[in-house]
Amino acid sequence: MYILAGIIDFFTSINGIFYTLTYLVGGIPFGLLYGKYLGGVDVREVGSGSIGATNVLRALKQSNPKLAKKVAVLTMLSDALKGVVIIGIAKLVGLSYEAQWMLAFLAVVGHCFSPFLKFEGGKGVATTVGVVAVFLPFEAILGLIVWFLVGKFLKISSLASLFGVVCGIGSSFFLHPEIPHITTHTPLVLMMCIIFYKHIPNIIRLIQKKEQKVI
Repeated sequence: MYILAGIIDFFTSINGIFYTLTYLVGGIPFGLLYGKYLGGVDVREVGSGSIGATNVLRALKQSNPKLAKKVAVLTMLSDALKGVVIIGIAKLVGLSYEAQWMLAFLAVVGHCFSPFLKFEGGKGVATTVGVVAVFLPFEAILGLIVWFLVGKFLKISSLASLFGVVCGIGSSFFLHPEIPHITTHTPLVLMMCIIFYKHIPNIIRLIQKKEQKVI
């Protein structure tokens, strides 16, 4: 009874409500929805099967190249804003910085392990960039720059994403040796670990030199 009461108290508390809501919002598969309703394609059946912007671009490019770019950008922005909106609301209602960082982490978890897709999901890069930008904009910008440059010259999305994440989060250890208000890099490291975990198939293909390029 005490355990049940504790669970009920947690999920009815302001923090618990925000945590649950963030995970659910983070799990919304925008890429899948946009692909189906704007492009008439199930992105899970094309390319890598991911619901992220890169696979949306790959899936729709076959039938409508112009639409593909627009939907891919829309997917990327939607995924990036998942956590940002919730964190913004959390700031307004006065949730602690510790709770806000937990929301950032849960947005990434929701995207990568969506409750709407049998706990499958995307790679978490765009969502991570969005939530990190709320707290550490310089690190987010640096990560985006590296992502853009690697993607532009090597044309391999997964490699660009991994380099961008490593540089963006890695730079936080130099730019902010102690993360403001929480003094720990743990949320950032956990996000990076999830992203690398979701990229394991890509990493294997990179090692085998079989990873597809985005043309």
